[in-house]
Amino acid sequence: MWDRRSLLTTGLGVGMAAMGGVSRAALAGDAAGYEGALEAAFAEMRPVALAGGVVTREGLVWSGVRGVRRLGGDDPATLDDRWHLGSNTKAMTAALYGRLVEQGRADWDAPLSELFAGVMIDPAWEGTRIGDFMGHRAGVKDADAMGMIFFMTARGDPRPLPEQRMAMVERVLGAPPTGTRGGFEYANANYMLVGAAIERITGRPWEAVMQAELFAPLGLNSAGFGAPSANTAGGANVWGHGGEGATRVAVNPAEPGADNPMALGPAGTAHMSLADYAAWLRLFLTDGGGWLRPETMARLTTPRQGEGPPYALGWIAPSQVPWAGGPVLTHDGSNTLWYATAVVAPARGTAFIALSNQGAGQMATGALVRRLVGQLDA
Repeated sequence: MWDRRSLLTTGLGVGMAAMGGVSRAALAGDAAGYEGALEAAFAEMRPVALAGGVVTREGLVWSGVRGVRRLGGDDPATLDDRWHLGSNTKAMTAALYGRLVEQGRADWDAPLSELFAGVMIDPAWEGTRIGDFMGHRAGVKDADAMGMIFFMTARGDPRPLPEQRMAMVERVLGAPPTGTRGGFEYANANYMLVGAAIERITGRPWEAVMQAELFAPLGLNSAGFGAPSANTAGGANVWGHGGEGATRVAVNPAEPGADNPMALGPAGTAHMSLADYAAWLRLFLTDGGGWLRPETMARLTTPRQGEGPPYALGWIAPSQVPWAGGPVLTHDGSNTLWYATAVVAPARGTAFIALSNQGAGQMATGALVRRLVGQLDA
């Protein structure tokens, strides 16, 4: 899920560091300032575990981690661990669609009747395009598209995931939009529909297409779906935690409630190591890094027209942030047991990562990002 408060508490509210080039610390590989930022944020917020990274156009220049894998234990979290990214998966799903467009297999302007041939589509959807769903401006509301019934029944649904996602498509498109078309309404169902479109185009599950077209070409060998159960070294991994303060509880990744229903995948079930997530974010500092064309990256990162936050395709994308010297791309993700924050400043050639194995970890990841940004001109 994405928390609208993140617009102020993390990506845009990270402070007013002076303008300038990429930080001296990043260029020189000086980790002392970043280590101090991590230590201070961890000491202040006391999450179960907190990991951070700084990425430049050259790659990951610093990473660190504090805390334990499981509340009450003494097994330290490590940089080998995998972290759940929640709704930060959305930017990957949008980019995957862009890759299919570049391959000539998809079309940004394909009508819904073409993407979902054979589905009864209400006339009120006429003129809606796939980008409207990616930008949360199609008129979809999660409360109507999914509701509590979905979350109570989806984990026990025996149908293959593509069939479950198509059932969502039929339910959403078979009736008029319940929200305002063109108005911003954040909804996970939007990306389930995008995932279903990818499945229709390729004839393969979204998970398989992600592996073949995104994870493998980019060398994201730690990437997978759902609650991670083992780290990149094949050993124990951090667990997610629910609750806050004295009510925090560790959740075994083998339990059904350790993640959202897997049908929600295109909206938020990806996990990977911090280093692999850094490799993904580097694409947005390097105009696609050869994996996508610059014009595709521009489409992915340009906010949609209309009222509401400047939301692009899987990213909040304000055009001018003083400390960044230009636009920023930012997003938060959580499945209520983990928390991930990413902030990308293309003009500064720098991106920041903050990850926690605690659903209530937003305060910790926000504090870490603010402190890391504060090192830009230290």
